[in-house]
Amino acid sequence: MFRRSLLGAAAMAAVCLAAPHAHAQAWKTFPEKPIKLVIAFPAGGPTDITMRSLADNAARVLGHPVIIENKPGAGGTLPAQQLQTAAADGYTIAQIPLGVFRLGYTTKINWDPIKDISYVINVTGYAFGIVVPTDSPLKTWADFVAYAKANPGKLTYGSTGTLTSPHLTTEIVAQQAGIELQHIPYKGSAELMQSVLAGHVMAAADSTGFAPQVEAGKLRVLNTWGDKRLAKFPEAPTLKELGYDIVQNSPFGIGAPKGTPPEVVKRLHDAFKKAMEDPSYVATLAKYDMQPIYMNSADYAKFAQNTVQREKAVIDKLGLAKPQ
Repeated sequence: MFRRSLLGAAAMAAVCLAAPHAHAQAWKTFPEKPIKLVIAFPAGGPTDITMRSLADNAARVLGHPVIIENKPGAGGTLPAQQLQTAAADGYTIAQIPLGVFRLGYTTKINWDPIKDISYVINVTGYAFGIVVPTDSPLKTWADFVAYAKANPGKLTYGSTGTLTSPHLTTEIVAQQAGIELQHIPYKGSAELMQSVLAGHVMAAADSTGFAPQVEAGKLRVLNTWGDKRLAKFPEAPTLKELGYDIVQNSPFGIGAPKGTPPEVVKRLHDAFKKAMEDPSYVATLAKYDMQPIYMNSADYAKFAQNTVQREKAVIDKLGLAKPQ
């Protein structure tokens, strides 16, 4: 009996000692199956289209498919929340929009956007603006402001969700302009564009997912939010030109669950960096006046930390912080 116990203990010890070695070997062969990339907005919008291009390129580098899963809603924060229950093995990764960094100030959550995500790589950023239907009587931003002042709370605009960058930035602009707007949230650009074209809202604050509709002559751009005018819409003034000290370009990238092995994070980083450099991805971004914005894992984590601190000021200014 004693000898059997000793043999059993020895076998158990051998298994325990072998386990870390087995995991180490697994890291070296990662990936061995398809990877799921969860994105924050619905199919058919600019995020979906550009991220699918990136995923296809990364799949060729990794040797396994990168499958897109659309998870819209909750201001673009659902993919990051999904990481909190996913295995830390690199097979579930997620888009991290800017809304994730303000989540802790607006919603009671039991995880930390800085400590509980392994930041892999930043890939691009949105260009934003406000658009109206071409047949709208609001021909310029001055018309927009004048109508809003004459009709407080009656000018409706849609965004890609409550507490997203389009929503919050528009509210800050409204504050500075001294106007009151009525906000209608949608789950993504595709749904928002359908709504503004159908006349359900008078205007839309969005990323340049509106580009195809503008180019088709269905929408008109009243302003854009970058540091300089967009190449596709050079006639549209920036917010800075209109007298608002606001620049918003909302970089986003990819994160993995907390505890993902550094070797796996590096493998993902290297694959997606190469995918970013593919001309097909750059061309897809260009359709929406977007461009690659690269940050490595360390720089992206630092950006996340700085952004969390900066976004608190935005939330406080708009009075949207959750009760303590």
